Order: sequence, then C-alpha cells, then structure tokens
Amino acid sequence: MKFLFCILFIFFLQVNFAQEVVNFYFDNNKFELNKTEAAKFQKWISENTTSKILSITGSTDEVGTSGFNDTLSQKRVSHIFNQIKGKVNIRPDFKSISLGEKGATSKIKAENRKVIIHYLLERDLAKENEILWIKEEILVEKVDTVKDDILENKFKNAKVGDKIIIDNIIFFIASDQITPDSNFPLGQLLGVLKNNDLLKIEIQGHICCNPLSKDKKSLKLSVKRAKKIYDFLVENGIEMHRLKYKGFGSSKPIYIIPEANREQERLNRRVEILILEN
Repeated sequence: MKFLFCILFIFFLQVNFAQEVVNFYFDNNKFELNKTEAAKFQKWISENTTSKILSITGSTDEVGTSGFNDTLSQKRVSHIFNQIKGKVNIRPDFKSISLGEKGATSKIKAENRKVIIHYLLERDLAKENEILWIKEEILVEKVDTVKDDILENKFKNAKVGDKIIIDNIIFFIASDQITPDSNFPLGQLLGVLKNNDLLKIEIQGHICCNPLSKDKKSLKLSVKRAKKIYDFLVENGIEMHRLKYKGFGSSKPIYIIPEANREQERLNRRVEILILEN
C-alpha cells in the first residue's frame, strides 16, 4: 500500500499557531548577504536551532533580463540553504522556490531583492500536521487515473458557458506560487488543451475565508493565482489567444463566509475553468 502526503496551505488560519516568516535582503545583483543582513541571518540561525524550515523562496527586482533574475534568485536560495543546512531542522518535503522577478510585489526595488523563509517554532511542532493541514490519501495511482478520466469527460461534455472546477491545485499560504503537489492536475489541464485545439477558456481564481469588503488583497491574490496558471499553460505551448484569466477574490463563494469548517473553506478556495469556445 502506498501513501501520498499532500500539504494543503490555506490562505487564513483561525488558530493560535501558524507558520512563521522571516525575510533577508540582498544588495543589487548580489546573491550573498551584506554584513548587516548576514549578522541578522546568523542571529536568526542561533535562535532557531530547534525550529523546522518548510520552504525557502528567492526573488529579485525587475532590473535585468528574466533569465538573469531567475538564476540570481536561485543562487540566493542556495546561499541561504547552504548556511542553514545542518544547523536548523528542515522538513523532508522542504520546498525550494525561485521566483526571479516574478516575486517583485513591492514598488520599492530593495524590498524585492530577498529570500523568504517559512518555518515552524519548536512550540508548534506537536501541531505540525494540523498547521500544514496534512492529509493522507491511499492508492494514489488508482485515484489519479479516475480523476484523469473524470476531467477529460468534463471537458468533452462541456458546453460554452459551463464552468469546470479543477481539484487539487494548491498554493503556498498568502502566495501565488503553486506547490509541487499541483503538477498532476495542471498536467491534466494542459493535456486537455493540447488535445483540443478549438478549446478556449477563462481561468477563474477564488479565495476563501475573507469577505472582499474587508480584504481587498484577496481580489489581487486571486487574480495573481489565476495568472500563474495562465503563465504555466502559455510556457508549455498553449497559444495566448485561447486563454483568459480573472480573479474574483472571495466575492463568489460556494458556501457563506465565514465558512462553517475547513472543508467549506477548501471548496471556496478553488480554480474554475469557464468554457469560452470548444
């Protein structure tokens, strides 16, 4: 019997424990920390020898070519990882993420030249699975085969104007970065589009938990998440004229917000595909 451990990073956790975040900043075009940031980093290491690292994400500003920035952010992640390795605990399924200039979310360039570390404090390790909302699934191969058939059939039988929910596309908390666990459903969607040259779609992003009137950021995040899927499809050969993307924040929930439980949150936090032409 085989097991798959799926990490579900939720946008908002209504609990007293959560992931911790720390940022370290780099000088322009540098992948090693300056003296001030290096001292800050070493201090953090000494204070977190019993913590556990979940992910390290690198980004750059938008100056320079995309290729250069992708390489630079990778070097920044490697620089941080090599200094942490053996000094701070790291999860076996640790995520190393290089965003390049795609991680430039601030208008201030210096704030985009950074590495972000997500981690858990020792006091929260007993609740690690609950914080990360880890779920165990059995018989992966059989389940995946069924889901693949269902997705193909959904698109085959869909009419213009129909919406199809793509299950298990998961994003890192408060981020538009897709987890590696999402590769399979993204591959399914890519395969459907490659097998049907006439199919045109709109990718629609939805957020759970926070009413749009209280959190305008949820609208921006849902747009960025929808665009991330759009970018994936374009980068893998799907023509741009066949794709659109749009974010709705939490304005179109399936269940009333605030949701009654995490399952309702999961269903509200979704990606839908609107059929434009087929």
